[in-house]
This record gives sequence, structure tokens and C-alpha cells, in this order.
Amino acid sequence: MQWTNPLEASNWDARLNSQNHPARSFFHSSAWANVLTETYGYKPFYFLTSEPGSFHSLLPFMEVSSRLTGKRAVALPFTDNCDPLCTDKAGFKDLFHNAIELGKLRGWKYLEFRGGRNLFAGTQPSLSYYGHGLDLPANENMLFEQLKSATRRAIRKAEKSGVRVEISTDADATGSFYELHCKTRKRHGLPPQPDSFFKNIQKHILAKNHGIVLLARWKRQPVAGGIFFHGGGAAVYKFGASDENFQHLRGNNLVVWEALRYFLRRGVKKLDLGRTSTHNEGLRKFKLAWNAKEKSIGYFRFSIPQEKFVSAHDESSGWHNRVFNALPSFVSRTIGNILYRHWA
Repeated sequence: MQWTNPLEASNWDARLNSQNHPARSFFHSSAWANVLTETYGYKPFYFLTSEPGSFHSLLPFMEVSSRLTGKRAVALPFTDNCDPLCTDKAGFKDLFHNAIELGKLRGWKYLEFRGGRNLFAGTQPSLSYYGHGLDLPANENMLFEQLKSATRRAIRKAEKSGVRVEISTDADATGSFYELHCKTRKRHGLPPQPDSFFKNIQKHILAKNHGIVLLARWKRQPVAGGIFFHGGGAAVYKFGASDENFQHLRGNNLVVWEALRYFLRRGVKKLDLGRTSTHNEGLRKFKLAWNAKEKSIGYFRFSIPQEKFVSAHDESSGWHNRVFNALPSFVSRTIGNILYRHWA
């Protein structure tokens, strides 16, 4: 069986970029592997078949080893969608069986695939989400006109209210975003990811010009923000956050608009808006208002002991939301620091 660690492989990103696979994304890169391994201690097992200077097929996994949630392989943790990069089903099948064999040796409970629905024909997903993406047009005027009228009004309102957006890659901007992130997670009844996660994002992604932080400010006060990754002619809207006390200023709309303008000027052709839970109609409408195309993202979980695909549960909502919403922020942060490496 052939697998590798992208952090030890020479010219990983150059080889990855030479594979012109339509499903290739930022999350297949060594930068994301660095963030996951350095923050959470996950071990990379990237199965591949290769040709001189490039890949033929790629199936990336991170081994998550936890006393709380067990040992398993996830492709990939904390990604919304990370398709296997396989040119045909036969190539995928070979890598899939190699992963199963290694999983038996290492004691994995299951393999989890986050994407790749076309490779699992006839298999019921363990979880399903909405995915949304934008094809960026030729110029800014076309971009603005294709937006829903309510979104155009929100952008104009933010600008008229004096909201201004700063674009940065530095640690201070990342820290300011993290404070907004913590407020947003509390509002949604979820613990925030550890600050080390965002520090490693700044270190391995933003500082190396693979992403940007946008902060919307009103009278110097951060009111909304976003973190975007980019590479290979495409960008990903990875994190969004806001202060609910300033929601009426429509800072979130201006953040996304300024990100679109930024990427359009740099020749980016596509923007992935990430996944949306099927029960989160508000977020779904927000993304569709940008003229995004909607698709279904399937997650597939294969139980190695049972030798079959099994179901899973969307754990983003439930009784725990009320608990985390009520907890003091410092308690929620502490819990997030402890638990996220186990959740993956």
C-alpha cells in the first residue's frame, strides 16, 4: 500500500497543482495539513498513485486518536468538503481498499469521507449538507448586478453607515477576528475553536499569502469579519463572524462583497461558500442571495469492523447549544481548547 505524509514529501503543492482535477481545493495542500497536525497532533496518511511530477489519484486522511471518541481516519478534519482526487472509480477503489487495510492494522473504527458523492454511487450518505459556490464574472459591475436586490441594499447600507473593511494577513487582525468568532460561537451555542488553531492558520496560511482576514469596522469597532483561503484559481470562505449588537449595519454583507472584489481583481474564478446544515435556512438564504449555485454535499462513513457504510448524526444542533449559550465565555473557550481535537 502506498501512502505518504505531505509534510515530508518534496514539492507536494507543486505536484498537487499539476493535477488539474476539478475537485482540487485548498484543503488538499500542505498548508492545511500543517495547521491540523500542529494544532491537534493528527497524523497524515495520504494515499496516492503517482506519476512523475504529479498525482494520478489522491485520497487524504488524518488519523484522529482520542480516548473520548476513538481512533479513526477523517478526510479531512475541520473541512466542509474535501473530495478524493481520483480520475476514475477504479483508482478510487484501489486507494479505498488500501486505506481499509491500513485501518485494520492501526485500529481505526471507521473511515470518514467528506465529499466525493460521485464515487459512492448507490450509497446513502451518512450525513448530507448544502454546498454553495460562486463563479466570478468578468468585471465588478456584472458581479454586483447578479446579486439579489436585498443583498445590494445591504451592501449600500453598510457603506452609507460608515462601515469600512480592512484586508490583512497579520496576527493582530487574526486576533481581532478571533474575538468576533468567540462571540458568534456563543450566540450559536457552540464552543469556539482554540486560539492556537487560528494562530496556526495565520502562521501557515495567511502569513504565506494563501489567505486573507477581512474586518469590517464602524468607528474603529470590529463589527464583522471573515477568513478566506485561496489557491489554484479558487477561494474558500472558511470562517465568518460578527457582533450581534451591530447586525443592523450589515457588516457581514460588506465583508463578503469586499472579498469578492479582492478575488475578482486577482483573477480568481470561483469562490466556495462552504457547507450549510440542511436545517439552517437562514444561512442558506444568505448564501443563495449572492447568486450562488447550490449542490448537495455527502459525507460517507465506512465502519471497518462492520465492513459497511453506516449512518451518523449532525451534531451541530441539540441540547448542548442551550448549555454553551449560557456558559461564561472563558468557560466555553476552555472547553473548546480541550474538546475540538477529539471532535475533528
